[in-house]
Formats: sequence, structure tokens, C-alpha cells
Amino acid sequence: MNGFIFVSVLILISCVLMILVVLVQNSKGGGLASNFSSSNQYMGVRKTADFLEKFTWSLAVALLVLSLMSTAIIPRGSKKGAADTELRQNIDENAQPVQDFQTPPKEEK
Repeated sequence: MNGFIFVSVLILISCVLMILVVLVQNSKGGGLASNFSSSNQYMGVRKTADFLEKFTWSLAVALLVLSLMSTAIIPRGSKKGAADTELRQNIDENAQPVQDFQTPPKEEK
């Protein structure tokens, strides 16, 4: 159970980071990368755009891996609880026969 919660938190963090990174990017070369266009900067506009694109792909792969990993560690309900059994008994006892209104009633001879 603890592993599932941990992986779920990691999935949420990666989703929020991916949203933020995608919102920072601009498909026409603008976005955050355009704000760092000074000529004496170590990482230029192109390098920042490349970094954001690689970071987006890395987050997408991490999200996929974490999602697949979460299916392996989902807690399975192997115990049949008393409340579940009692509920099923109540349903079975109070079940009414289904009436079919599509077919005409049978004529008695």
C-alpha cells in the first residue's frame, strides 16, 4: 500500500511538472526561451528550447513508466469483508424477478 501511494505521488508530481514545462514552451520558438536571448549568455535560445523539449520527453517517459509500475503494485482486495458479504446477501434476498415487457403474455389453455 505504501509503494502504491509513493508511486501515485510521483505520478502527480510528474504531471504537474509536465503541465508547467508545456506551458512554458512556445511552438514558434518563443515562450521562456525568448526571454533568455542575450548574446553573452551560456545557454542561448536554441539550447533552452532543446532543453525544454528533452525535459518534456523525459517527463513523458517517466509518466509512462510510473503508470505501468503502478499497475504492478496496486493493492488487490484478496479478503472478503463481512460488510461485502452482508450486502450481497441483502441484494440476493431482495432481488425481484425481471419482467419482460417486450414479448406478449402467454395465453393459458
